[in-house]
Amino acid sequence: MKQYFPILNWLKNYKKDNLSGDISAGLTVGVMLIPQGMAYSMLAGLPPIYGLYAATIPLIIYAIFGTSRQLAVGPVAMVALLISSGVGQLAELGSTEFVALAILLALLVGVIQFLMGVFRLGFMVNFLSHPVIAGFTSAAALIIGFSQLKHLLGINIPRGKVHEIIINVIQNIANINYPTLILGGISILILLSIKKMKRRVPAPLIVVVLGILAVYMFNLTTLGVKIIGEVPSGFPLFEIPNINLNAINLLLPTALTIAFVSFMESIAVAKAIQKKHKDYEIDNNQELIGLGLANIAGAFFKSFPVTGGFSRTAVNDQAGAKSGLAAIISAMLVILTLLFLTEYFYNLPAAILSAIIMVAVFGLIDIKEAKHLWKTDKKDFALFTTTAIGTLLLGIEEGILLGAILSLVVVIYNISYPHIAILGKAKNDNIYRNIARFSEVELVPNTLIVRLDARLYFANISFFKEFIWKQLKIYPKTKNFILDAKAINGLDSSAVHLLVDLIDELELQGIGFFLSNVKGIVRDVIYRSNLINKIGRENIFVNTGEAVDVILERKARSIELSRYAIQSNLETTVE
Repeated sequence: MKQYFPILNWLKNYKKDNLSGDISAGLTVGVMLIPQGMAYSMLAGLPPIYGLYAATIPLIIYAIFGTSRQLAVGPVAMVALLISSGVGQLAELGSTEFVALAILLALLVGVIQFLMGVFRLGFMVNFLSHPVIAGFTSAAALIIGFSQLKHLLGINIPRGKVHEIIINVIQNIANINYPTLILGGISILILLSIKKMKRRVPAPLIVVVLGILAVYMFNLTTLGVKIIGEVPSGFPLFEIPNINLNAINLLLPTALTIAFVSFMESIAVAKAIQKKHKDYEIDNNQELIGLGLANIAGAFFKSFPVTGGFSRTAVNDQAGAKSGLAAIISAMLVILTLLFLTEYFYNLPAAILSAIIMVAVFGLIDIKEAKHLWKTDKKDFALFTTTAIGTLLLGIEEGILLGAILSLVVVIYNISYPHIAILGKAKNDNIYRNIARFSEVELVPNTLIVRLDARLYFANISFFKEFIWKQLKIYPKTKNFILDAKAINGLDSSAVHLLVDLIDELELQGIGFFLSNVKGIVRDVIYRSNLINKIGRENIFVNTGEAVDVILERKARSIELSRYAIQSNLETTVE
């Protein structure tokens, strides 16, 4: 039962000492969730109230089925932008149809994640490399930031790519509403200042309260400052989403994108936080099930797609969260707000919510990682920049697709072109090392020793064969070929056929074939396929040193036998 209901793991042995930390963390994150949820709802193209809906039931469901005890699930900027981008192509932002599609999208995302977890497909996210994720996240953060300029500047800017938004801002610079800009600018400064102090202060709530007071006291609406207006009160009743097969087909690409991206974001922060806590483990597949059920349940209570967020999870951990109880307390605080406090958000300026979003995504622009990749791995840097630029120019969904394709290309390339080393013998020891890395090693006369650092199978056999014949041209006096199989973890049928052909071709040129350092799993294939008869049991050795010694011994014996034969012939002739 504990495997399927992780809540039982911490609930059964819950310690009273953890209660104060859970209460403190739950209240702190709950206070953050209220303004952030409304802000991310606006970013998604939905009325602010739906951000509060998304911060209730999903949190409670994840606390029951999720394996992380500190992960703060709820609305996040990245997913909100994907909702706006994907659903915005099907319906007008904020419309009744748009809301219905966003809720249906939550159901689809939940079903996809749940099924991935049930069928143990959590490994699939590993196909997106870290540079690709960092590049995509950085570009998405820029897109999110620029998308909020219209609210921060108080001007109408149509949706579009980053360069289109910049052009529109320049064209409408004369129409900037300066009271709105000043209000948003001050909010950003306050948020950054509190963030720099690194204190557990609910900065978003502070700017929300100050913004509401400023509008109320100085009547800023008369100066053109836009407010969010009436926010409905009350907890949403259970309601089955409007399931339309045509809409499902149209939403499926967006749902798949959100399912993958949101899980990557969630699992990354969950594992980062779990390293500080040794009393539990993160299970990728159960995380998918937990997030999937959170989204499925949320869809029946008017929630849009949610996932674990970076900033709130960090705050949750710092505030002392020890279990899922903290998330349940956060959800209860939001529910109380929905029931009794929504009327107080009437005068909340849209610029304040934009400021909260912009400051939240500033930290996602990973310049430090770009510098690190530039210094350490130019290929990974190219992946980072290509994904980032592609996302900026093409769009969010196209960017993540480009990143996924690039990741797969890199995987396929690395599989098809594995590392191969030519080995030489150390001068004063019976150790064989890569001649390209160790200058003190020497080639064994008339012997080519090759080490393949990968599994030998259909994807790389062509490259392997080409490499061998290229080296044989470089070393034309080769009489012995030794394949050091120390790093080979398996052979498939294509590799077996390759080795049969290779042995025949080498034999035609008078070159012997030998194997060393053969692992049991490879030896099994050699015997099952009868390749052992082609190689010869006497030509397989425990290590490369033994192979070289035996080859030299055979050569010496052969020379001795040749001399004996010649001597015998001479004696016969004399007689």
